Amino acid sequence: MFHPRNKHQSSYNFPVLIAALPELKEYVKPNKYGNQSIDFFNPQAVKSLNKALLLHQYGLQDWDIPDGQLCPPVPGRADYLHYVADLLGEAKRGKIPIGPKVKCLDIGTGANCIYPLLGSSMYQWSFIGTDIQEDSLEAAQKNVDVNPHLTHIELRYQENREKIFSGIWKEADFMDLVICNPPFHASEKDAQKAQSRKLKNLKGKSTSNLKLNFGGNAAELWCEGGEIGFIARMIAESKEIGNACLWFTSLVSREKHIPSLQKILKQQAAAQVKVIPMGQGNKVSRLICWSFLTKNQQMKWAKAKW
Repeated sequence: MFHPRNKHQSSYNFPVLIAALPELKEYVKPNKYGNQSIDFFNPQAVKSLNKALLLHQYGLQDWDIPDGQLCPPVPGRADYLHYVADLLGEAKRGKIPIGPKVKCLDIGTGANCIYPLLGSSMYQWSFIGTDIQEDSLEAAQKNVDVNPHLTHIELRYQENREKIFSGIWKEADFMDLVICNPPFHASEKDAQKAQSRKLKNLKGKSTSNLKLNFGGNAAELWCEGGEIGFIARMIAESKEIGNACLWFTSLVSREKHIPSLQKILKQQAAAQVKVIPMGQGNKVSRLICWSFLTKNQQMKWAKAKW
């Protein structure tokens, strides 16, 4: 089940989505159950569907990504933001903060710039998106520029691929929220193996000429140490920032990584640690969230800033 505020509780309304983006029509066909759908292993079909969702349900005027770049599944990305909105609201006695005074940092925003665009649309928050690839940031900036009604989005280039916060976190920065969708795999080979397993589970799908249906380049899909290695580095660097951030959060795709990450957070003396489960159809994922501020300190933060 999606978060209760998620707009994607029911099946896709393809006639409405096609009206928003006519090019989607060529990809919509009856599935084996006779229902209208798309081939979710066709990257162009997936891209068109998500673009239609952004235009119709989130008020974007346009959106695009270069071929080969990661195409984010919009419903799942929206779910992340709804859950962390609740997390911020805990510091305000359950009232979710709305507006540009809420400042968020998106680690690895990618060419799609999806979290800043969605967060700005849904909650009017301010965002800083970072990435280690200049071409991705150039594409992300185009997506920001074609949606001038979504203000307060800044992009920063991370020059040092070994660092996450260092170099992009300025001395004057105080963030209410850090979000991250980390690279899941430890290598390109691991990413291809994972996709191959998915295809083998679909009758009639060949694993030859394997393509990742949601796209994605090296920096988006894999890094040294994989998901747990990336988040562990993120935790270590977050300790240096400490009280300059209300909540650090990251998506965790593999539940088996949670105990190790909780142990690392305990070693780093995090004042609060939460694991938030997210269910999206047959897929189950979770967020790990940590703060170096106590609950009382967080309430004072919210009162002073929002």
